[in-house]
Amino acid sequence: MSMNVGSPSESGEEAPMTEINTTPLVDVMLVLLIIFLITVPVVIQTVPLTLPKVVNLPTTTKPENVLLSVDSSCNTYWGQQKVSSKQELLDRSVAALRAEIARQKAEGSKQELPEVHIRGDSQMEYRCVGGVIYTLQRAGFQKIGFISEPPAGTITTR
Repeated sequence: MSMNVGSPSESGEEAPMTEINTTPLVDVMLVLLIIFLITVPVVIQTVPLTLPKVVNLPTTTKPENVLLSVDSSCNTYWGQQKVSSKQELLDRSVAALRAEIARQKAEGSKQELPEVHIRGDSQMEYRCVGGVIYTLQRAGFQKIGFISEPPAGTITTR
């Protein structure tokens, strides 16, 4: 085995070698790359989910359903009438739910409870609709849905 110390200079003395041996550096980098490729999937923990596909189905509007609208200024509307406070929304929700239950008892039929359909402005903050949902849950509504517009050019079928 031989070693190259350097090329002899003009004066006859050997000069030191000025080239860097990069082979050990490449070996270390390849080992680190393999270690990272093995450990990264173990470190990243995700919950396996099947996310819903976006499908817009036409809603079936029943007369007993409650239609609420929330605009970008967090104003809530019951149908077309503005609701001034969360307490008023709670009172109206409880009254509407009790009236529907009483109507079903009077008819002697066991039907489903009414649903709430919320139409929200796309520019509103989440806290606006979050407060409405919380109030409706306190009132006793079990089914709360959102009304949206399908993207342009899509066809919806039932």
